[in-house]
Parts: sequence; C-alpha cells; structure tokens
Amino acid sequence: MPKRILLLGAGRSASNLIKYLLENSQAFEWELTIVERSAEFVKKKIEGYSNACVIQPESDDVWKNEIPKHDLVISMLPARFHESVLRVCIESKTPAVTASYMTNEIEALTDQAKAAGIPIMMEVGVDPGIDHMSAMKLIDKIRSENGKMLLFESFTGGLIAPESDNNPWNYKFTWNPRNVVLAGQGGAAKFIQEGQNKYIPYHRLFRRTEFITIEGYGRFEGYANRDSLSYRAVYDLDDIPTIYRGTLRRPGFSRAWDAFVKLGATDDTYQIKGTEPMTNREFINSFLAYNPHDSVELKLMYYLNIPQDSEVMDKLSWLGIFEDTPIELDNATPAQVLQYILEQKWSLAPDDKDMIVMWHKLGWETASGEKKMMTSSMVVKGDDQTYTSMSKTVGLPTAIAAKMILEGKIFEPGIHRPIHKSIYEPILTELEDYGISFSEKEMIPEFYRKEPKER
Repeated sequence: MPKRILLLGAGRSASNLIKYLLENSQAFEWELTIVERSAEFVKKKIEGYSNACVIQPESDDVWKNEIPKHDLVISMLPARFHESVLRVCIESKTPAVTASYMTNEIEALTDQAKAAGIPIMMEVGVDPGIDHMSAMKLIDKIRSENGKMLLFESFTGGLIAPESDNNPWNYKFTWNPRNVVLAGQGGAAKFIQEGQNKYIPYHRLFRRTEFITIEGYGRFEGYANRDSLSYRAVYDLDDIPTIYRGTLRRPGFSRAWDAFVKLGATDDTYQIKGTEPMTNREFINSFLAYNPHDSVELKLMYYLNIPQDSEVMDKLSWLGIFEDTPIELDNATPAQVLQYILEQKWSLAPDDKDMIVMWHKLGWETASGEKKMMTSSMVVKGDDQTYTSMSKTVGLPTAIAAKMILEGKIFEPGIHRPIHKSIYEPILTELEDYGISFSEKEMIPEFYRKEPKER
C-alpha cells in the first residue's frame, strides 16, 4: 500500500525537498500531493511523475480536508500557519514534519500529540535544524568522555557564493526578504558571557559585531541573534558560562545596514500614506530634516555622520536609494518599501549560486581537568537560482526526517527537535552523501570571550 505524503507549500526552500521525495518515491512507494498557490510553477518540477499531483488552494479548507487523507504532512507554509496545521494533524492522527521553530503555542500541544500517538518533528531545516544536529553530535561526544561544557558559540549565514558575488554589499536574498529586513527586531539580543547575562538593544545590534575566519572562504562578520539563552535548555547546557548565537554576513554589511536602522527605514509598525507616487529618493528624504538647500545625500551623511568617500555611502548609492525610481507600493510600511527597493538589487540571477555558512566553537574541560577548544564549520553552495544551498540545507534534512517517520525509525509520540542521537546521526550521515558535512579543527583554548566590538 503506497504511503501518501502531503506537502503544504512549495516555495523557494522546497525545491530540493520535492526533488528528494520524487527521486525516492518509486523505491519507497510514496505518492506526493503538493498544495501550492503557484501551481504552474510546481507542475514543472513534477513533470514525468505519475505519482505526484498539485492542488491550487482557494482557501485553508483545502489542506484541512487533505490532511486526514494522507500518511504524513510536511509543512513548508509560513510560520503563522503551523499551529493550525498541527492541530488538524493531531485531530486526524497524521504525523508531521516542519523546518520551522517550535513556538510556545506549538510546544503546548505536546500532550495532545502524545495522546494521538503521532510523532511531530520540528526545527529540522538548517537553522534551526542542522545547527541542532551538528552541535549535539559534538556535545554528546564531549559528554560521553565525561567532559564539562564551558563555551558554545554558533553562527549561520545565508550568503552569495564568491563566484556570484558582484555587488558591494557581498549579499543577495537567499531566504525570505522580509525576514532579512526585520532581522533583530522584537527585543534586545540576549546571551551569557562568563556567567553574566548580556543584552544588545536593536539600535546597537549592527554595530556590535565580531570577525570570524573560515579556511578557504575568508572573513565573515557576525551579529548576535535575538535569544541565545533559550538554547541552554534545548542543549541541556543550563550551567554553561558562555553561550552565544549569531548571524553571518561579509565584513562591512552590518555597518551599512545600520544606516537603515538609524533612519527608521526598517520599521514595520506604521504605514506611510501615499507611497505609490513616491520615489526611492523621496522615501529616504522623508526620514531627514527639512532643508531646501541641501541634497538628500548631504543631509543623510550629516545625520548619520557618514563621510562622503566611505564604503557605507558606496553601498547605499549602489542600491539606488537616491534615484528617482518610482515605488510601486501603496500605503506601505517603511520596512515594506525598503524590501521593495532591495529586491530590485539583491534578487538572485538565474545562474547565481548562493552559499550557506555555519560555524560552531566549543570549549570544554576534560575529565582530567585539561581545557580544550575546537571549531566546526560547514559551507554548502547552491547549484542555481532554483536549487539553492538554502533549499538543500532546509529541504534535505526535512525530507530525510519525513522518510524516517514513514519507515518507523522516528516513532515516539510527541513534538520533537532533532537533538537525539537516534535522529541526528542518520540524518547527518545521509546529508554527507549530498555534500553537506563539517570540518573540525582543534584550537588553542581562549575561554575569555571578548564583547562584540562597536564597528
């Protein structure tokens, strides 16, 4: 009897997921149903497979009706839909997999999932996902040798590969552009250093950065993620003195992005009336003081204390923010307008290759009292605009977890993260077949972690 898989959403991160499911569908006797609004786009991906079909939804009732008909649900919908999807899965006793974060609301459904007798796997993409699995593999090894964890740092970045890097920002959108524009908002970044809680408010986030070098790929800069402290409980590191998680960009990105933060152009809390007749130049000017004699460029440089010949001004000018280009949005928030402007410049070209970079640093004390430290890094490049590294690193572990549930290898009822050896070990092993692996390197222990510097 074929196993029926329901995939909800088939956006830019689902390409490799769909490819994996289709390529393995005959061997494992799977039938695939995809619910996606852009049905024509997805139909091209399933050409030649009689055991796959696409449904174009007109309302949420489509997936509510389809879930009970299937043996497994994979949700790649926007995060706001997951709780509703999982409630239907629990009601119909249908196992589920998603790459998204486990929210408090979803975690509260754990007992209901257990009562329904189904496994639900969350956070099994790249970040969260591969970060969990690779970190726990190292942490568990240290613990198996009776080591005591003293420091854990982890950074991940979705970037443009060097061969496709052709702009002064050294960046293009490889993920949801809205998430990039709103990154860091919603409260201060929190981490712990040498046993002391530390906080970086949003208005200083992109100035408090640090440099990381990865052999063969050069230098990166990292800024703090919003909440590093929650990972102490996830990784059972409640007593660890130092834990810090962050996002990677190329050097110089954060300082230039900070200009938009200081202007207020990343604000998503109010609408600007009449944005449709506005131009990029008028949008930027709307945040600056009135002066009929000074140019927009001069006012911005004065307001933000940016030298005319600085790399920051080069980056801002390259984006076209000072040009009289019409903004084709009406009554949009500042963040929506900024995203619109950025998408004109930061979208991937058809042959562009993106790149996922992940880097961990772990410090521990051995059973004999010796201090040790190591780094572990992963770099994955995409193939093109469709089969991106983001699609690989999000879609493949999600697909492998789905296969494990269908094979009965993940069976414990409840809502889980991939932090247990029985789950992360086979997923990481299979990912190596797709070129997704880590390089580890011992280093001289330096357990005093310097504060992220003002750049």
